[in-house]
Amino acid sequence: QSQVAEFGGGSVQPGGSLRLSCTDTSVTFHYNTIAWFRQAPGKEREFLGGISWSGSSTNYADSVQGRFTISRDNAKNTLHLQMNSLKPEDTAVYYCAARRGVVATTSYEYDYWGQGTQVTVSS
Repeated sequence: QSQVAEFGGGSVQPGGSLRLSCTDTSVTFHYNTIAWFRQAPGKEREFLGGISWSGSSTNYADSVQGRFTISRDNAKNTLHLQMNSLKPEDTAVYYCAARRGVVATTSYEYDYWGQGTQVTVSS
């Protein structure tokens, strides 16, 4: 069973950068597809991007394509979300999620979730 946790949230000014990390202590981490989602108040949970178990395949939402980058280090059971050129509309709780199989874009397809970390973009 996966135990997923996010780290690195905080406050940043518009145009700034922030890197989130996700750890998955599951023995199957190396075979898990990992994705990032976010949820702003009053909005549905939104898929941001995902990475295959090998790291060879990534998939990003249009809203973050070119600004956000996902990478993983299987040796450390860690995954990162590098966020650049942040905007106020990026303010949300960010979640890391894991599943077996290919990258999926809907939240119900993920079996394991972290508790989320708050990201606030404001001047």
